[in-house]
Amino acid sequence: MSVLEIVSFTLGPAQTNAYLVADPLFGEAAVIDPSWDGDVILAEAQRRGWRIGHLWYTHAHFDHIGGAAALADALSPLLAALHPADHFLWRSGGGGFYFGFDIDPGPEPTIEFYHGQILQLGRARFEVRHTPGHTPGHCVLYCAEEGVCFCGDLIFAGSVGRTDLPGGDWEALERSIRQQIYTLPDDTRLLAGHGPMTTVGHEKRFNPFVPG
Repeated sequence: MSVLEIVSFTLGPAQTNAYLVADPLFGEAAVIDPSWDGDVILAEAQRRGWRIGHLWYTHAHFDHIGGAAALADALSPLLAALHPADHFLWRSGGGGFYFGFDIDPGPEPTIEFYHGQILQLGRARFEVRHTPGHTPGHCVLYCAEEGVCFCGDLIFAGSVGRTDLPGGDWEALERSIRQQIYTLPDDTRLLAGHGPMTTVGHEKRFNPFVPG
């Protein structure tokens, strides 16, 4: 039996991917980037008999945290985790005002991500990798046993995250991709914040912005 089941959702005005992940043996679940419509994510967890205890944010842009408040209203306790370099962004509502959105950012993050941190979810282990560039505190979550990396808005299928918003840094983004993504096994699946799944090997070969 796999140690990790993944349910993906594409939600909200920016068509952002949210990921409900769980160890099916124990029913312990987390939501990686609760993008929007937290009630939709919660309903799926309840249908599967999973207990959501954690919100893990790759970064704090509004379209990645927009569903957090609805989840927090329905679940208690619910722990939120974010790199401290993105707390300023969380406090400002994820920068939603730039795009005409005023969101409730949900529960204040009480777990601070750091590079090399190991998160345990049932039998599944996730390695936190700090990957600044899109935002100063951007992180990816790598589950080696399942060969999957949740990479937020760092890299996409055939593209990369934008760096023109406050805190963005192109040189840091490129360095993060080369050092923290392209060093993973080529068959590692990349589940991004937008768009379809890709793999490390495919992006190293074909990504036009950061070729391998």
